[in-house]
Amino acid sequence: MTELESVDLQARFLELFKTEKYRQKISHLAVTGRTSLIVEFEDIQAFDQSLADVLLEKPEYVLKYADKAAQEQLRIESPEYAEKNQVTVRIVNLPDKTPLRKLGAAHIGKMVMVEGIIVRATPVRPMVMKAAFRCRSCDSITYVDQTGQFLRTPLVCSNPSCRRRGPFDFIQEESTFVDSQDIRLQERPEDLPPGQLPRTLHVKLVGSEIVDVARPGDHVSIVGIVRAAAPTTPRAGKLRIFALHLDANSIEVLGKEPETTAISPEDEAKILELAKDPWIHRKIISSIAPSIYGYEHIKEAIMYLLFGGVSKNLPDITVRGELNVLLIGDPGTAKSQLLQYVAKIAPRGLYTSGRGTTAAGLTAAVIREKGGSMSLEAGALVLADKGVACIDEIDKMRPEDRVAIHEAMEQHTVSVAKGGIVATLNARTAILAAANPALGRYEPHRTVAENIALPVTILSRFDLIFVLRDVPDKELDSRMSEHILELHRRGSAPVEAPIPPDLLKKYIIYAKGVKPTLTAEALKRLKEFYLAMRSASETEGSPIAITARQLESLIRIAEARARVALRNEVLAEDAEAAIAIMKKSLEEVGIDVSSKKIDIDIIMTGKPKSLRDKLQIVLSLITEMERETGYVDRAALLNRLETEYNFQRVEAERLISQLQREGTIYEPREGYLKRT
Repeated sequence: MTELESVDLQARFLELFKTEKYRQKISHLAVTGRTSLIVEFEDIQAFDQSLADVLLEKPEYVLKYADKAAQEQLRIESPEYAEKNQVTVRIVNLPDKTPLRKLGAAHIGKMVMVEGIIVRATPVRPMVMKAAFRCRSCDSITYVDQTGQFLRTPLVCSNPSCRRRGPFDFIQEESTFVDSQDIRLQERPEDLPPGQLPRTLHVKLVGSEIVDVARPGDHVSIVGIVRAAAPTTPRAGKLRIFALHLDANSIEVLGKEPETTAISPEDEAKILELAKDPWIHRKIISSIAPSIYGYEHIKEAIMYLLFGGVSKNLPDITVRGELNVLLIGDPGTAKSQLLQYVAKIAPRGLYTSGRGTTAAGLTAAVIREKGGSMSLEAGALVLADKGVACIDEIDKMRPEDRVAIHEAMEQHTVSVAKGGIVATLNARTAILAAANPALGRYEPHRTVAENIALPVTILSRFDLIFVLRDVPDKELDSRMSEHILELHRRGSAPVEAPIPPDLLKKYIIYAKGVKPTLTAEALKRLKEFYLAMRSASETEGSPIAITARQLESLIRIAEARARVALRNEVLAEDAEAAIAIMKKSLEEVGIDVSSKKIDIDIIMTGKPKSLRDKLQIVLSLITEMERETGYVDRAALLNRLETEYNFQRVEAERLISQLQREGTIYEPREGYLKRT
């Protein structure tokens, strides 16, 4: 304490506030009607290092003098405003961040800066700072400054002639209140050590200018004083183990935008140098999961997903810019490894696996607070806003939980109506999902909808769908085995990534700031492709090859490709690359196995046109026979389908079974059929 006594703290702060920068800031308070003076910690350091050290060690003691000095300076700048308002000094940008999991006994009473994501916030409530009590005996008013959790009454009446010990009445009108809010801060997913549960910290905000600044899902940086409070148990008193919380002094929203991450000038120079390379796309594809052999087209799709297209906010609708990609693959085709890599490399990546994922965990949970009120806690898709959510084994999720993703995939919002809370949260998330085929291995002679236990409502929302098949191939197997054996021998990837992961992450963050627009040539190429695919469907009986949803996907992919090269324009070559990868996706999953034509209805409705036509023939024949006989004899129906329509008996049986499964027809008694 000797150092504190030797330095007149108030005089030192007043000296700082008399500098040009802070005089302007203080006089500006009166103009804007604010009472918070934001002070950069480095300004205090540059002004007086010992003052900065004392502030970190004894923040509560020092901040009292800082507030007094600011008030004194305000009296000089604007005397009238100073009469009515009290200034609060708020410190921002401490040199060192303290990780949430490192907070402990050594930090109690010290000033720290923590960063994290807000997962829960209570409503703003008024808190009494100075309580007024009226003595019932003599009617005189006693004021008591309030600290701690509970309202304190005066010990004796302040009137010298009364001095009674009560009873007292609390007078609301005479008391001074201030806004307060409690928030729950959680470690950022990218800061989490592998295999650890995220830690949370309770933060108390007091003051009308720092409450309601941030909402659940926001990345924030909070400077405050670490406190420890002992929980009390009924009858037994206070516990020996204390709970830590933070009394916030200042809060800054770092934004959900990964673009807000500071990139040093040296990194920027490296990024711009890389972007000049004509083979930048190949370089980035080679840098994506170099330990995983092959899958060029899938890595290309992942590159587009990481960079993303440009979202359009029109007055009436919002068009998403993020891409959604689905990987369907045989066991052992490195799907999970790819997903975990993407979650690591994406500026905001989250990885979750199907069976252990619920609707509330993905979207938002409604939690009952201690006081009985309800509050929202953000889920994975809200926390990954403006990032990438990797959902492994999406087919293993319970159907009622999976429905929650529909809205997030197309509208990029999450709507909640539970426990009296009706809210819509942002979830502008790109989704990379993986699924296993329903029968263990992918059957090429069955459609994608039959191969995978996913509803078409979800399939149709993916921009690109790829199948990873494990097919024996002598040459490929030889190269793959060499790659895997070399990887185990060296203990690192046999091929060196052209761009290191850290730089690639910064490259993606930097590229997100580029907003490419379509050029006339790119527009022409996309239009030609779309019209050519549509015109193939014009002839009577042809399947629909492509819809407007795929055209929007093409635009997103082309924009992402332009973004990779940090170009402000989408060129014809970007459109060509987008068309090529879309064709590859359609050829893998959108081909009708019986007619060998591209049919988008396989993804949109789950049934190719050829199957719908055959089902229609069976239905119309059942209707015709029903009119004649009332019931339809199954054997007679099969005979007519064989003789009149050349259906194979096995195929005819399968079509009838499918109509029965869907509930279009039923069997009133054995061997007979009827329409429902």
